[in-house]
Amino acid sequence: MNKYIHVPLSAEDARSLCAGDYVYLNGTIYTARDAAHKRMYERLKEGEKLPISMDHNIIYYMGPSPARKGRVIGSAGPTTASRMDKYAPALLDLGLKGMIGKGKRSSAVKDAIVRNGAVYFAAVGGAGALLSKSILSSEVIAYDDLGTEAIRRLEVKDFPVIVVIDSTGKDLYETAILQYQEET
Repeated sequence: MNKYIHVPLSAEDARSLCAGDYVYLNGTIYTARDAAHKRMYERLKEGEKLPISMDHNIIYYMGPSPARKGRVIGSAGPTTASRMDKYAPALLDLGLKGMIGKGKRSSAVKDAIVRNGAVYFAAVGGAGALLSKSILSSEVIAYDDLGTEAIRRLEVKDFPVIVVIDSTGKDLYETAILQYQEET
């Protein structure tokens, strides 16, 4: 089922999504990869404020390539999400409602998704040039010294993702394997 969702992601919209749904995001999302997650996690441990609010926001695990002339951003494909698994539960507990990446997540992240009524989306790996066409603007807002791993605010229009883990814990990677095995 195709759904068009405005972000930041409301609790109601997060709960309405089911594993396997095709979703088009419209609004503001943020980027952060390994180095930015590590820095945010360290700031949290030190009792410091994070550079962005987690409340109802979505973090896209992505570090773009340089923008070509006339473009706001370069190729914008997803990073392997499991590299952020150490940090994700703490951010989810602060109100993060969604994450976009590729690949499986740990049981600790799944538990935090369910506990917080959040969602894990997948973006198609290898389609970074196509995904970049849904990004209207890109602005570095924190950790500029990290280069491509800096935190960016993105304005997106019809940014295509698939719900992999929904707020109930249903995991498309697991259910799709079972469905395939039943069909063969």
